[in-house]
Amino acid sequence: MSTYVYGITAGSHPSLPEGLAGVGEPPREVRVIEAGGLAAVVSDAPEGLRPKRRELLAHQNVLSEAGAGGCVLPMRFGSVAPDDSAVTAVLAERAEHYKERLGALDGRVEYNVKANHVEEAVLHHVMAENPEIRALAESNRQSGGGSYESKIQLGEMVAAAIQGKEAEDAVVLERALEPVADAVSVGPESTGWLANVSFLVKQDSAEEFLAAVERARGDMPHLEVRVNGPLPPYSFVEPGPAEPAGTAAGGADAGAG
Repeated sequence: MSTYVYGITAGSHPSLPEGLAGVGEPPREVRVIEAGGLAAVVSDAPEGLRPKRRELLAHQNVLSEAGAGGCVLPMRFGSVAPDDSAVTAVLAERAEHYKERLGALDGRVEYNVKANHVEEAVLHHVMAENPEIRALAESNRQSGGGSYESKIQLGEMVAAAIQGKEAEDAVVLERALEPVADAVSVGPESTGWLANVSFLVKQDSAEEFLAAVERARGDMPHLEVRVNGPLPPYSFVEPGPAEPAGTAAGGADAGAG
């Protein structure tokens, strides 16, 4: 039977709560398998697993219970290996790497920050910062709306200016939060957000990080900024002993449903 992998811990990690249940219907019993001085938190993999809310929460709950006893390298939802022996083989093969990662991530959590423009506010910024756009807009207004060509030109100029502002604001936001984080992981661009960045933060620095987010919101009121966390540090763990299934939900968003 295939093995579902929740995360990796040190071999000395405290035992999990008895009867801890994971994904599946009925929920599969969670167990631990060891190799190379490491332990993998696993269960039997249910067939036809889908990223429904109950399953996502079950995955998160197992990681939370395991994380209560110390550092866990979290696997993304839907990570399935062919069997237990495939998991232990990877643990043994990559033991030094996983031990290094456990040390680096100990006492740290992930905050995912996404941002987009508030449409009316960013248009105001674009008009204020671009004399050429203001001049063309005023010319069109005075001529009763302007010609078809001038309207197209104005639209293209505004779109280009907004695109440039998106890139600029993404950098400014990241730089504002980077000093209060241990590491930064930039998410894929094709997410519908101008910024999608994960920050690795010491647990005892969480309030400082969130205060920095509030300062950034105050300094950049034309941005809508959303924060998801604290989360297990998904974005700072390389692929583990299992490949996510095709239906898997992505790491930092997996607990948000």
